[in-house]
Amino acid sequence: MNKKLTGLIIILILILASLIVYFNISIKDKKSQSQQTTSVQTEKKNDLSSSNIIENVEYLSKDAAGNEYVIKASEGEIDIDNNNIIFLKNVSAVINLKNSNKVLIFADFGKYNINNFDTIFSKNIVVTYLDKKITSDYLDFSIIRNSMFISKNVVYKDLENTLITDVIEINLKTKDTKFFMYNTNNKINIIKQN
Repeated sequence: MNKKLTGLIIILILILASLIVYFNISIKDKKSQSQQTTSVQTEKKNDLSSSNIIENVEYLSKDAAGNEYVIKASEGEIDIDNNNIIFLKNVSAVINLKNSNKVLIFADFGKYNINNFDTIFSKNIVVTYLDKKITSDYLDFSIIRNSMFISKNVVYKDLENTLITDVIEINLKTKDTKFFMYNTNNKINIIKQN
């Protein structure tokens, strides 16, 4: 009887050890695919236990290709209906593309998804990259799509030109940039710099 009990205990220990190793490897694989470091500081509001306001928000995300995305805001409010969404105020973001220069984004407001890192910026947006500056009132950024869609009162400036357009679409991987108008009868306004 003791041999059967001892054998059963050994089998249970082996099964338990196998499960622990399996789940440990599974968790490490998920972390290596997409890392996210979150650093938030909270400031006491009227009722801390029911508050969904956070001060000095900072998120750092890195994709499998090594591109980094850092977003900061003076204040964030967690969406009551979806706690994966944070509404941000006074937003700044840095996109560090591997083998490329930094892209800086500033906006009055942002809507950040902590699961996929997609961010919608709004109001008084300024994007700078090398000698280029884009201003607008709406920007949809996605690491998964590797793209930025910029619209609403768009003005693009570089050392030679100023372009006024409805939409700019930027592929972050290829750096391809498309300018277009919603109404095909309208034309992009191009002003040459002196």
